[in-house]
This record gives sequence, structure tokens and C-alpha cells, in this order.
Amino acid sequence: MRPVVLCFSGLDPSGGAGLQADIEAIGQSGSHAAIACTALTIQDSQQVYGFDTVSPALLRAQAQAVLADLPVAAFKSGMLGSTDNIDVVADLIRTHAQIPYVLDPVLVANSGGSLGDPATLVAAFRQLIPLASVITPNTVELRSLTGEQDLATATAKLFEYGAKAVLVKGAHEHEADRIRHWLWVDGACVAQSVWPRLQGEFHGSGCSLASHLAGDLAQGLTLKDAVQRSELWLHRTLICADAPHVGGQKIPKRFSLSFSAWRE
Repeated sequence: MRPVVLCFSGLDPSGGAGLQADIEAIGQSGSHAAIACTALTIQDSQQVYGFDTVSPALLRAQAQAVLADLPVAAFKSGMLGSTDNIDVVADLIRTHAQIPYVLDPVLVANSGGSLGDPATLVAAFRQLIPLASVITPNTVELRSLTGEQDLATATAKLFEYGAKAVLVKGAHEHEADRIRHWLWVDGACVAQSVWPRLQGEFHGSGCSLASHLAGDLAQGLTLKDAVQRSELWLHRTLICADAPHVGGQKIPKRFSLSFSAWRE
């Protein structure tokens, strides 16, 4: 069987982000997505209106059923929604510490909509940081997690919290024509990538990148190779993204290329 990625994240009814983004991105990486749903959200392609988290017991039961059945080779978490659910995920990751874990520290939606109380989630997320193989914050999340404005200082603080590797995503920075990402490992910047800035905002781009990265790690790629491959795949999905509304957020076209076409 293909390597399995077990995802902890919420359901987005629009299909742009959350569990559907995870499933599509992991499938495009060549791995198989299994799901433990953390929350049901009320949202469309443009904004979040509300959500309900699942109970910690239900979340744990979903994950344990998958772990008992399938060959899980990586974990990925996105929206967790509550401190209780963060505790459950932390406990499960500790129990399977040999399995790579991609932590996407989702605090708010790209539209700015709430996906939990940010201050409470920030404190709770810190227990996940030392458990993750790689953390994938955008620069807004990075500053929220650390309280630091300078990106290098903020990244250094994540390593003080016990991080092993951090992929800092720079789309929220104010560079008109390009986007930078930085990969840090053990406190040092080991790679930087620069991508042309595309027009518009994208719904689910962060979920997609983190999930594809988890799919690549599940197949045994090195972190640097997995990051490079996932960033290239994501950029291609954004170039041909769907636009439900003129001037609104776009949805990455994650099935725009066949697996074999971009992999070669």
C-alpha cells in the first residue's frame, strides 16, 4: 500500500482548505490520506462564519482506528480548534514519536476569520513544537507564536521552544513581485526559495503545502527535497487556481496536473 499520512484538521464545506485540501494534496504527492476530523466549520471560499470542534474523545477514537488499521508513515495537523484537541494530538504524537510530523500552526483563516481563540491556542501549540519534524508557519503565525516581529528573531525563538526544523512562508510580507520561503534546520537557515508573486489571494494554499510536504516525507524524501518538491507543486496549482468570485480568494487547482506529469 502507498504510505499513509494521518491528518488532523477541520472540514471546510467549500472544499478549498482543510480536510479536502489535505486529501487532494497528499494524493498528488503519491501518498494516501487518512483523516481525523477536528472540527466542522461554517465557511465558504471567502470567509469563516463559525465552527464546532469535535470532542477530544471522538478525535482520539478516529485516530486510533486509523493507526490500528493502516501503515501510517507521517502525521500532519492543521486546524485543531481547542486546547483539549491539541492535548490529544500531542499525546498521540508522543506515542508514535518515530513517525514524521508536519505541524501547520493554523490560528486564523487566510481571510482573517477565527478558527479558535488565538491567545489560548498559541500557548497550547507550544507543546506541539518540540514534537514536530517541521513546522510550517506563515509570517503572521510565526509572529503570533513567538511575540517577535523580526523574522530571524522569531524563528530563533521557535528553536528555543524545541523546534527541529521550520519552513517560514513569506507570502504575507510586503514584497510586490516575489515571495520568499526560508527553511531552517537546527537553528540555521539551510535553504531559501523565491517565487514570483501571483495576483490575488488563495484559499487553502497553506494546508496544501503542508499536506504535500507530509506526503513526501511519508515516502522517505529528505526534508530539503520534500520542501522543494512541495513548493514547486503548490506554485503550479496556484498559477491555474479557480476564481469563484471576481477579486475574491482563489482555490488552488490541486488536480491541474497528473501525479506522473509533475513528478518526472
